[in-house]
Amino acid sequence: MTLINGLPAHVLLVHVVVVLIPLTALALVAAALWPRAAERLGVLLPVLAFVALVSVPLTTHAGEWLERHVQDDALVRRHTELGDGLLPWALGLFVLAAVVWWAGRRTPAEPGRGGTMRWSALPVRIVVGVLSLAVATGAVVDVYRIGDSGAKAAWHDAYAKTATGSRDGS
Repeated sequence: MTLINGLPAHVLLVHVVVVLIPLTALALVAAALWPRAAERLGVLLPVLAFVALVSVPLTTHAGEWLERHVQDDALVRRHTELGDGLLPWALGLFVLAAVVWWAGRRTPAEPGRGGTMRWSALPVRIVVGVLSLAVATGAVVDVYRIGDSGAKAAWHDAYAKTATGSRDGS
């Protein structure tokens, strides 16, 4: 996918990544630290993480196409280098989201009893919580760094630093 409605797909797909990675990170941390949140999110957590994961290589591929269609520039190269580093973070979010979802599932109910949460061993919860917080933070910081470098690459010298005229034509 390289063009969407005549526009480079990267400039549109990047919005999916910018929204889904931080949203997934937030949901993961909430679910990892609060079993009730994991229960409420249910299968939505790994599904959200999977969509975020898939959006990264799609956006990266579209960005590589765009890179070949813009003027060679150090800022574009820097943005490309940073963008290549997001996939491991997205994969980490997905793996941890799957673990948190699996650990938070209810066991089948026994006759006369409700189902119970599998998410019970405190040491495991602590390790998964710390890992989730670390991966979520890394992913969000990486998205910020990539986005900042992309904005600089797209907008440096592309606008006037001072106003060039009024909007009403006077």
